Amino acid sequence: MSAWAPPGTDRLLEIGLAEDLATAGDLTTDAVVPAHLSLSATLVARRDGIVAGLAAAARAWRLVDPRVRVDIVEPDGATVARGATIALVEGPARAILTGERLALNLLGHLSGIATATGALVELVAGTGAVVADTRKTTPGLRALEKWAVRLGGGVNHRFGLHDAVLIKDNHIAAVGGIAPAVAAARAAVGHLVPVEVEVDTLAQLDEALAAGVDAVLLDNMDLPRLAQAVARIDGACIAEASGTITADTIRAVADTGVDLISVGWITHSAPALDVGLDVDSAIA
Repeated sequence: MSAWAPPGTDRLLEIGLAEDLATAGDLTTDAVVPAHLSLSATLVARRDGIVAGLAAAARAWRLVDPRVRVDIVEPDGATVARGATIALVEGPARAILTGERLALNLLGHLSGIATATGALVELVAGTGAVVADTRKTTPGLRALEKWAVRLGGGVNHRFGLHDAVLIKDNHIAAVGGIAPAVAAARAAVGHLVPVEVEVDTLAQLDEALAAGVDAVLLDNMDLPRLAQAVARIDGACIAEASGTITADTIRAVADTGVDLISVGWITHSAPALDVGLDVDSAIA
């Protein structure tokens, strides 16, 4: 896949730069580095992983100074080994050094999400289950984080409250049951919007199936109960497992026959991929 950044990325980057520069700018770089100096530098992976976020990183530098050039060597979605060159960065030294941390923060964070997702995808290979994200994302970064999940081989769950119906436990408690909640949702959104219901028990699952839902989220069920739930669903709707999914448990969850495994931590807690910027040469 090619490098990509969603609309609104520049505004987010401007906020990030404002956090760093405030009203005084880069005190260190402006004091130490001559204004006329140019740099040639290399973006390097410090450990194995999957690259994600190059377009956002490149934009961060270009917002500081449009003369900064980023030549991509390993595109978004590429699997790289420790020590691999990801991109070459050239331009005014001050701009490269000022934008370095913002660019690396984004690149490391998004590449970490892609890498974590890729590891889970490998663990469920051959089961038929797919790994999905959730809405547990960083405010303002959802589109980029969900893009990183796709680069890692996962799929995207709903993007927001606006594009699918997911009736959760508090919705059910508020209206007094699954059947009235599903009926109200169907009446409100029509047949083109999928309706999913979160269930904690097999009894709730039976209610959801009777209501004719498109998907059920089997929340925090143990493996025996999860297998029973999949057997009861028997292809009538999408079976999604969620809740405390880890690298140690995901294969067993997939082996129950679920269609989808949603994992919140791949966006909110994935370890960043260590990416560094090494200066190769300076030109006066």
